[in-house]
Amino acid sequence: MGLIVSTMRLIQLNSMRLDIEYKLMLINSSRLQLTASTGDLQTLGTDLDPESAEAKALQKRQERLQIVEKRLEEQAQRYQIQLKMIESEIQSLNSTIDSNIQMSFGR
Repeated sequence: MGLIVSTMRLIQLNSMRLDIEYKLMLINSSRLQLTASTGDLQTLGTDLDPESAEAKALQKRQERLQIVEKRLEEQAQRYQIQLKMIESEIQSLNSTIDSNIQMSFGR
């Protein structure tokens, strides 16, 4: 691969890496908010009769929040895998670029 093509691919990969890191940051922030909301619902539910309609509604809400949190966790894991693949390709490209520079300019 030529030096220019390698450099262009490196720029593209860095952009992809930053995009995924940003998405991971948003997911982690959302997960923290969901965890706080779930905790708030648990606190509210302690004062209620477990058989009351309100307590059951709170329980269903907690279950839905936990499902959303699980989905976010799964998405974060997929992004982590993508990030590792991108970082691996970046390392490979950096080696290729270094080799191209050595062959072109080093003696």
